[in-house]
Amino acid sequence: MSLNRKKHAKILRDFRKVHRYTGALLFVFFFIIAISGTLLGLKKNTGDLLLPKTRTGTSEDLSKWLPLPVLEQNVYEYMKSQGATTNEIDRIDIRKDKGIAKFILKNDLKEIQIDGATGTVLSTGKRYSDLLEDLHDGSFVDDTFNLPNGIFKIIYTVICGIALLTFTITGFWLWYGPKHMKRAR
Repeated sequence: MSLNRKKHAKILRDFRKVHRYTGALLFVFFFIIAISGTLLGLKKNTGDLLLPKTRTGTSEDLSKWLPLPVLEQNVYEYMKSQGATTNEIDRIDIRKDKGIAKFILKNDLKEIQIDGATGTVLSTGKRYSDLLEDLHDGSFVDDTFNLPNGIFKIIYTVICGIALLTFTITGFWLWYGPKHMKRAR
């Protein structure tokens, strides 16, 4: 075997080892990323299963809408009437083209859709897609264990990103390397 061929064979063996051990170490992370990513890609096509369908309000004209503090108060009154303990609002998603505002609660997976013009609650539902996003990007661990500055998410994202790049390079070489060696004979 020529020196060049031996060198290529060694590189192939090394890449195979890196590919195998990296895959074994990060299997659980990639499994979670694959499942959650697939479900997130389908979330708008699952009816109300992962994400409540966006309802339609009575007016797209913002000048006819009630002020946001009034809409917010209506949401709090609705939650109280349903026997829910007052929950902090995480964010408000304005859908002008649909005539609604979505109030997403902070410590719950709940969303309340309200008509911007009348203040009527149109829909409430669970946002399981938010949980999937937190699992997908690693922020679930930060939130669960109150880790500062999203440190787990950062480490998780960097490690998985580098591993994916490593898999791409080693996987390509595991496919191309034998072809290259065969041609070089």
